[in-house]
Amino acid sequence: MSNKPWKFYDMVINGLPQRVKYNEDTVKQLFLPLLRKLTQIQQQKQCKIMAFLAAPPATGKSTLLQFLEQLSKEQDDMQAIQSLGMDGFHYPNAYLDSHTIERDGETITLRSIKGAPETFNVTGLRAKMQEAKQGKSLWPVYDRKIHNPIANALEVNGDILLVEGNWLLLDEPQWRDLRELADYTLSIKATPELLQERLIQRKIQGGLPKADAVKFYETSDRLNVERILNHTFPADEQWQMVEDGDFIRC
Repeated sequence: MSNKPWKFYDMVINGLPQRVKYNEDTVKQLFLPLLRKLTQIQQQKQCKIMAFLAAPPATGKSTLLQFLEQLSKEQDDMQAIQSLGMDGFHYPNAYLDSHTIERDGETITLRSIKGAPETFNVTGLRAKMQEAKQGKSLWPVYDRKIHNPIANALEVNGDILLVEGNWLLLDEPQWRDLRELADYTLSIKATPELLQERLIQRKIQGGLPKADAVKFYETSDRLNVERILNHTFPADEQWQMVEDGDFIRC
């Protein structure tokens, strides 16, 4: 552990209590300025705004987003944000099992590449984003116990909506149309080597033997990481995840 001023925070993530840590200097120099920037944009536009947080898997974006929401509610000089994830727009498993895609000359089910852009309902995501910016809306969430989305599970009513996801800035058909709905964008980068290590360890911690975790990375996660790193629009603001899990401004 470095000599950075780490601070631990108690949060509820995916319905479970967890203790997370962030560098206090990063909170002051990156997190709070971002929240103030979003407050400034909302006050200038005098309407609901939406910001994107786009990042590869294993960068801790879901936890970070919830932390930013909690942090915004503790500040007197800024507007509270509402955090939203795009995982609720996964197609249901029944759909993924019954639909296929061609990969390397082989026909495979969408279920076998779950998490890739093709396994998301991007049309539904765009429609919900538009609805949420216009007024109150209901948003789907992804239930990690049943591994399926649940429709209309969350009421969206915030004036500053911060949406996180792997593919929000993807420069590919349909996905690139999302950018016009964002009033501000933030991306997090990380080296492929760091992401590989974190993704494999995440699978091992989830119960997979190391050999299976490595195989899953090579056949699924690696392709997603490369796609994100190589086919993503630049964001208004960009951070880099470093080896200890901290973030720096690029």
